[in-house]
Amino acid sequence: MPQVWNNILFSIFALALSFSCFAQDFTEEFESLINTEKPNLLPEKMLITQRILWGEKGLFRKTGIAKLSIENREKELIVREKMLKAHQIIGYITFAGMIYQGILGGKMYNGDYSVYNTHKTLGKVVSASYFTGAGLSLFTPPPLVSTEREGLNNIKLHKIFANIHVPAMIITNVYADKQHDADKYREIHKVSAYTAFASYSFAMISIILDF
Repeated sequence: MPQVWNNILFSIFALALSFSCFAQDFTEEFESLINTEKPNLLPEKMLITQRILWGEKGLFRKTGIAKLSIENREKELIVREKMLKAHQIIGYITFAGMIYQGILGGKMYNGDYSVYNTHKTLGKVVSASYFTGAGLSLFTPPPLVSTEREGLNNIKLHKIFANIHVPAMIITNVYADKQHDADKYREIHKVSAYTAFASYSFAMISIILDF
């Protein structure tokens, strides 16, 4: 077991080295807002979840919670920075939990049901941290401008893998309590869990890459 935790800690440390890859220079964004006569306060491309909340006709704009102005956009960029940093930290915690969850799941499939309660409890914790982290990324205020680059790059890879591990995590949770009803449900739970872990791992690793 100590060796297992050593591997987990090493993985977290390695991923932490990529922390700066997500960082954005918000000072430059502020300056571009101030120094432009007619600044574009929103990027042309946004996630649909961002557009629903933060778009020009988004919920926060219509209700007056966050009117579209230079002052508010500056505040929103600060909120964005904090939400993305929290997204990273929770991502590392979730990744460590997934590793240990996989170890416990392997023991159960080998017939050791003494870890069932721990596996079930940890599964709920991992799911809660996973979807919290996902929410922080999906609903963060949009950047000032779209920084999407042409061709394949680490950010696009991260999004591609996210499109795999999100539905895989949902399926894993749906069949978590059904796996004892039939062998096919148990197999679905197992495959979806490993798919979620593998794609989530690649999504985390892709952030380290810089191309």
